[in-house]
Amino acid sequence: MAEHGAAGRLGVGLGWRPEIDLTVERMPGVDFVEVIAENIRPGALPESLRVLLARGVPVIPHGVGLGIGGAEPPDPDRLAHLDACARALGSPLVSEHLAFVRAGGMEAGHLLPVPRTRAALSVVVENVRRAQDALAVPLALENVAALFGWPEDEMTEAQFLGELVEATGVGLLVDVANLYTNQVNLGLGAVSALDGLPLSALAYVHVAGGYSHHGLWHDTHTSRVPQEVLEILTELCARTEPPGVLLEWDGDYPSDAVFEEELGRIRGAMARV
Repeated sequence: MAEHGAAGRLGVGLGWRPEIDLTVERMPGVDFVEVIAENIRPGALPESLRVLLARGVPVIPHGVGLGIGGAEPPDPDRLAHLDACARALGSPLVSEHLAFVRAGGMEAGHLLPVPRTRAALSVVVENVRRAQDALAVPLALENVAALFGWPEDEMTEAQFLGELVEATGVGLLVDVANLYTNQVNLGLGAVSALDGLPLSALAYVHVAGGYSHHGLWHDTHTSRVPQEVLEILTELCARTEPPGVLLEWDGDYPSDAVFEEELGRIRGAMARV
């Protein structure tokens, strides 16, 4: 059984994107970064990532296309790519989403929630074990912002994740912005979710911004982090000390000053405990 995605102390980080590569390089206080695994080639890493690695900044590959929550076993080529990314970057772990993204060869285009049933759990357990066997480093799985809930759900997300961790030793990447999204859109309490999650398996944390439209929260990663999300982060820190907290930003990139302010707000939320 693999260990709980343990990476030691990561600190506060920022998602590396090609559009902000120089920003990430020159910004003080970026302790680690995360890169979308599907966007890099292990044999030809971007110069910016090589600069960060030379400074000793940990770089974590974050997959979005594995679909480990699907009925089909994870694709060996995708697993091989994740493993090659981790090896090329010297990464302490790899992260992905607890979601399904395709079925019958058709791509959903979204990170869709897994039915939280006993039958689905047994499939996901086997998929996680296959992934762990293919990876040279620990795996951590992220909770998703659900577009809907399955009517046949038999467990809460926290219960499902708890049993998955118990069966496989997989680590958790807790996205507090996704917890907030599910609270606003589906009425699922974020703090009660934290109370149920197996936080002893916590690998690191995501925070991000979005916007409200017609009463729904859209987790777009294109704006400042709302105070409500930072309050959930503070609640998480009251329960455990996260190894790392990373800010995601995926469009409408702001100035360096805004990024620095947001990293400062994250540190402030962590320190309020």
